[in-house]
Amino acid sequence: MKRKIIFSLSCLLLHLAAVACAVCERSQPRVLRGITHGGGPNSKWDYLIVWTAVIIVLATLFCSIKWLIRPGEQSGNHIKRSILNNP
Repeated sequence: MKRKIIFSLSCLLLHLAAVACAVCERSQPRVLRGITHGGGPNSKWDYLIVWTAVIIVLATLFCSIKWLIRPGEQSGNHIKRSILNNP
């Protein structure tokens, strides 16, 4: 019971920390209002940098999940075989 209360309170506090204040909301563009603190993007390059990073992260996540599910090593002399077949 005590863990549930601590978990609920920590989730509530994290939610409050993630909500932007009124001053920050005015300086943010419409897309980011209510989400982040601080000043908004200074130029179009900021959006380009962020979207490039998002694409890289999503591609990495896709490849890592794909190769985790189906690794594709079929060779009998693959390095993993030396560990798996070690007596």
